[in-house]
Amino acid sequence: MDFINRPRYIPMNRRRRIYEGKAKILYEGPEPGTLIQHFKDDATAFNAKKHEIIDGKGVLNNRISEYIFTHLNTMGIPTHFIRRLNMREQLIREVEIIPLEVVVRNVAAGSIATRLGIEEGTQLPRSIIEFYYKSDELNDPMVSEEHITAFGWAAPQEIDDIMALAIRVNDFLAGLFLGVGIRLVDFKMECGRMWEGDMMRIVVADEISPDSCRLWDIATGDRLDKDRFRRDMGGLVESYTEVARRLGILNESDATRTAGPKLVK
Repeated sequence: MDFINRPRYIPMNRRRRIYEGKAKILYEGPEPGTLIQHFKDDATAFNAKKHEIIDGKGVLNNRISEYIFTHLNTMGIPTHFIRRLNMREQLIREVEIIPLEVVVRNVAAGSIATRLGIEEGTQLPRSIIEFYYKSDELNDPMVSEEHITAFGWAAPQEIDDIMALAIRVNDFLAGLFLGVGIRLVDFKMECGRMWEGDMMRIVVADEISPDSCRLWDIATGDRLDKDRFRRDMGGLVESYTEVARRLGILNESDATRTAGPKLVK
């Protein structure tokens, strides 16, 4: 793992682009088996039917996701994250992404409230794990374990591993945010297969940030997540900045919105 301590930064315009999604771009990394993950300022909802550029969003998501993934790594929860390179980029391990979105719900909100007729904000009897097939064309349909195994998206043992990771990540995030006065309503995570020789293990991939979590202020109920964009509430960067401030990523004295957020290095 010597490459982790041997940075070799290559300007964006000289890198080979591997993949571009709605909120991030993946570039070829400096060493075999690595990629550079670049966070964009694009805000999308409803599978990119709604799309805006929001200055500073990518910087905040990069730093918040770095903070969370660093803690997951320290706890022994395997992830693709190696380290942050700069304000918008991370060095990550290359993984084979499993085509599933894993959603862990603690409180009724969003689609589960609509589907089951549950009032938003209702505490669920226990944490519920749902799977969605990653397909923009199909609007990411909800699928069962039967679908996942029948179509070969993941094996039964891999599903067990994914669910075990989801529970551990949920326990960590719920405690982390509770400690700073935030209620973890739900979150989405993605997993990948990481190969080390002939050995394969399932790891947490992509990002965990206010883009992929529902976060409500415990005292006021204010939304501090992407629902502010989905529901035209405004104040998205200010809310993400507040999450970063509470986690200790921002200096207390920094203004919420001047020439973009000022982040602790």
